Amino acid sequence: MTVTQPSRRTSPSRQQTGSGREQYFSKLAQERPDIALCRATTLVARAIDEELSGHRLTVAQHLVLKMLKDVGPSSQQELSEQLRIDRSVMVGCIDGLEDSGLVRRERHPRDRRAYAVTLTAEAGPALDEAESGVPALLDRAFEALTPAERRTLTRLVGKILDVG
Repeated sequence: MTVTQPSRRTSPSRQQTGSGREQYFSKLAQERPDIALCRATTLVARAIDEELSGHRLTVAQHLVLKMLKDVGPSSQQELSEQLRIDRSVMVGCIDGLEDSGLVRRERHPRDRRAYAVTLTAEAGPALDEAESGVPALLDRAFEALTPAERRTLTRLVGKILDVG
């Protein structure tokens, strides 16, 4: 004998009425690209967090190591501006990388008032590990898009950010 639970009472305003409420976000996202982009950013950030959960670097730390490898020693201010990471977040990011032995702070060669953040020998393997996870991260974050759609998205977002 099966026991059925009594149905849960809901407010009339929460009952499905066929009025399209269940489709509201889809319609809103089509009308408001700002809302769609914010929601997409949240979904991508979740995918990134899940992908990096087993790694020792945060997204910001990965980006800092990548920039230092690509352009050489940089001040925290340069890193913050170029990577568009808030200064207060950048300080914690660099502190964590320094505590892990992946970077060191040295006097900036062109500005004696500033410090240059420099990679250590240990940074190479950590960056290689993080970079090896990027393809899986992109596949997870953008699985709904074809390769051509990903290229189009990259181009359009770059245009919005004025980076192209």
